[in-house]
Amino acid sequence: MTSVSGGAAELRRPAAVVPPGERGATRIADRVVAKIAGQAAREALGELPEDAARPYATVVVRHETARIRLHLELEYPSDIGARCGRVRRHVVERVSALVGMEVPEVAVQVERLHPATAYGAAQGRTR
Repeated sequence: MTSVSGGAAELRRPAAVVPPGERGATRIADRVVAKIAGQAAREALGELPEDAARPYATVVVRHETARIRLHLELEYPSDIGARCGRVRRHVVERVSALVGMEVPEVAVQVERLHPATAYGAAQGRTR
């Protein structure tokens, strides 16, 4: 019986077991973590004012730790502190769950406040 390289017998051989320390590492790029954080911020905020920019994030990753800075636009009046806290918690939860990184810091920067149209109208204001 002759053996042909790449034949069925070769496919049935078990894969070589490589010790964990020699398998290499998976590195998740900062921009990927930033996209996940931005999406998580959008999830936490829910509906945004009509002319508001989408939230985005900048991230620095070092040694399985992600430090995140979020940029948001919010409706006003609202409880800005509570909304930022809710966004911060959701971003930490989602980044930790999806990429397995520790997130010790999420800085939230509110770029712009959008007055609610009902609020402005109730005060007798127009654009």
